[in-house]
Amino acid sequence: MGQTWLKLSVLYLVIGISVGLFMSYTIQLNWAAGHAHTNVVGWLTTLGIGAVLCIYPHLAKNTLGTITFWLYHIGVPLFIFSTYFVQVNPGVAHIFTFVGGPMFLLAIILFGVNLFLNLKEEDVAKYHREV
Repeated sequence: MGQTWLKLSVLYLVIGISVGLFMSYTIQLNWAAGHAHTNVVGWLTTLGIGAVLCIYPHLAKNTLGTITFWLYHIGVPLFIFSTYFVQVNPGVAHIFTFVGGPMFLLAIILFGVNLFLNLKEEDVAKYHREV
């Protein structure tokens, strides 16, 4: 499952860089919030979670891991979409923010709960022995 997170993070990176280039070429800097959120929330956060799950794959193979995956990968696109759509229709964009944002937050909270409950010292020690 970690590799799926890593692959999806690259998709966000491509989108984020593309928007950054578009902004640079057209001098339309009003898309900066969407650009930043795509790179930080989409690429960096997804990459970080994917890296953790590649190192400790058992964290993705439980109920918390599955719920986190789906909440995150539904909530984050909705949230990121809202950061762009707010330039077009702020009222409608906020609906996406108010749905996607809490889903994203809950996914991050569940990821943290999963780490605290299911990542044991012996898992960390085993990883260090394998490396």
